Amino acid sequence: MVKVEEIQQYGKQHFDTVVASAASVQNGLQAIASAYGDYTKKSFEDTRSYVEKLSGVKSLDKALEVQTEFAKSAYETFVTESQKIAGLYTDLAKQTYKPLEGLVARFTPAASA
Repeated sequence: MVKVEEIQQYGKQHFDTVVASAASVQNGLQAIASAYGDYTKKSFEDTRSYVEKLSGVKSLDKALEVQTEFAKSAYETFVTESQKIAGLYTDLAKQTYKPLEGLVARFTPAASA
Protein backbone atom coordinates (compact mmCIF):
# COMPACT_ATOMS: atom_id res chain seq x y z
CA MET A 1 0.00 0.00 0.00
CA VAL A 2 1.31 3.43 -0.91
CA LYS A 3 1.60 5.91 1.92
CA VAL A 4 0.69 9.58 1.62
CA GLU A 5 4.22 10.53 2.71
CA GLU A 6 5.68 8.57 -0.19
CA ILE A 7 3.43 10.37 -2.66
CA GLN A 8 4.40 13.73 -1.16
CA GLN A 9 8.09 12.84 -1.29
CA TYR A 10 7.75 11.72 -4.91
CA GLY A 11 6.02 15.01 -5.81
CA LYS A 12 8.69 17.02 -3.97
CA GLN A 13 11.45 15.25 -5.89
CA HIS A 14 9.79 16.10 -9.20
CA PHE A 15 9.29 19.69 -8.15
CA ASP A 16 12.95 20.00 -7.09
CA THR A 17 14.01 18.53 -10.43
CA VAL A 18 11.92 21.05 -12.36
CA VAL A 19 13.26 23.96 -10.27
CA ALA A 20 16.86 22.83 -10.79
CA SER A 21 16.29 22.47 -14.52
CA ALA A 22 14.67 25.92 -14.77
CA ALA A 23 17.53 27.56 -12.87
CA SER A 24 20.02 25.83 -15.14
CA VAL A 25 18.20 27.05 -18.25
CA GLN A 26 18.08 30.61 -16.93
CA ASN A 27 21.82 30.69 -16.17
CA GLY A 28 22.65 29.14 -19.52
CA LEU A 29 20.52 31.60 -21.46
CA GLN A 30 22.10 34.51 -19.59
CA ALA A 31 25.57 33.25 -20.51
CA ILE A 32 24.54 32.89 -24.17
CA ALA A 33 23.00 36.36 -24.27
CA SER A 34 26.12 37.81 -22.68
CA ALA A 35 28.33 36.07 -25.26
CA TYR A 36 26.21 37.44 -28.12
CA GLY A 37 26.38 40.92 -26.58
CA ASP A 38 30.16 40.73 -26.21
CA TYR A 39 30.55 39.57 -29.81
CA THR A 40 28.30 42.34 -31.10
CA LYS A 41 30.22 44.97 -29.15
CA LYS A 42 33.58 43.66 -30.41
CA SER A 43 32.32 43.51 -33.98
CA PHE A 44 31.03 47.08 -33.80
CA GLU A 45 34.33 48.35 -32.36
CA ASP A 46 36.35 46.48 -35.00
CA THR A 47 34.17 47.91 -37.79
CA ARG A 48 34.52 51.42 -36.40
CA SER A 49 38.29 51.02 -36.27
CA TYR A 50 38.28 49.70 -39.85
CA VAL A 51 36.29 52.68 -41.14
CA GLU A 52 38.68 55.07 -39.38
CA LYS A 53 41.71 53.37 -40.94
CA LEU A 54 40.08 53.27 -44.35
CA SER A 55 39.18 56.94 -44.25
CA GLY A 56 42.84 57.87 -43.73
CA VAL A 57 44.13 55.81 -46.66
CA LYS A 58 45.65 57.74 -49.61
CA SER A 59 46.30 54.93 -52.10
CA LEU A 60 44.36 52.03 -53.58
CA ASP A 61 47.02 49.50 -52.54
CA LYS A 62 46.82 50.60 -48.92
CA ALA A 63 42.98 50.51 -49.06
CA LEU A 64 43.08 46.91 -50.31
CA GLU A 65 45.58 46.01 -47.59
CA VAL A 66 43.38 47.51 -44.86
CA GLN A 67 40.27 45.82 -46.29
CA THR A 68 41.99 42.42 -46.48
CA GLU A 69 43.27 42.77 -42.93
CA PHE A 70 39.77 43.63 -41.71
CA ALA A 71 38.14 40.74 -43.57
CA LYS A 72 40.65 38.25 -42.16
CA SER A 73 40.23 39.58 -38.63
CA ALA A 74 36.42 39.62 -38.88
CA TYR A 75 36.37 36.02 -40.13
CA GLU A 76 38.68 34.79 -37.37
CA THR A 77 36.61 36.57 -34.73
CA PHE A 78 33.40 35.13 -36.16
CA VAL A 79 34.73 31.58 -36.10
CA THR A 80 36.10 31.92 -32.57
CA GLU A 81 32.93 33.48 -31.15
CA SER A 82 30.70 30.99 -32.99
CA GLN A 83 32.58 28.09 -31.43
CA LYS A 84 32.33 29.71 -28.01
CA ILE A 85 28.57 30.24 -28.35
CA ALA A 86 28.06 26.70 -29.69
CA GLY A 87 29.88 25.41 -26.61
CA LEU A 88 27.54 27.42 -24.40
CA TYR A 89 24.53 25.87 -26.15
CA THR A 90 26.02 22.40 -25.61
CA ASP A 91 26.61 23.12 -21.93
CA LEU A 92 23.05 24.42 -21.61
CA ALA A 93 21.63 21.23 -23.08
CA LYS A 94 23.74 19.05 -20.77
CA GLN A 95 22.82 21.08 -17.67
CA THR A 96 19.14 21.12 -18.59
CA TYR A 97 18.85 17.36 -18.85
CA LYS A 98 21.19 16.48 -15.98
CA PRO A 99 18.48 16.73 -13.26
CA LEU A 100 16.23 14.48 -15.32
CA GLU A 101 18.81 11.68 -15.48
CA GLY A 102 17.91 10.55 -11.97
CA LEU A 103 14.23 10.25 -12.82
CA VAL A 104 14.96 8.33 -16.00
CA ALA A 105 17.30 5.98 -14.18
CA ARG A 106 14.60 5.28 -11.59
CA PHE A 107 12.13 4.14 -14.25
CA THR A 108 14.60 2.33 -16.50
CA PRO A 109 15.18 -1.34 -15.60
CA ALA A 110 18.78 -2.18 -14.79
CA ALA A 111 20.67 -3.75 -17.68
CA SER A 112 21.46 -7.38 -17.11
CA ALA A 113 25.05 -8.45 -17.45
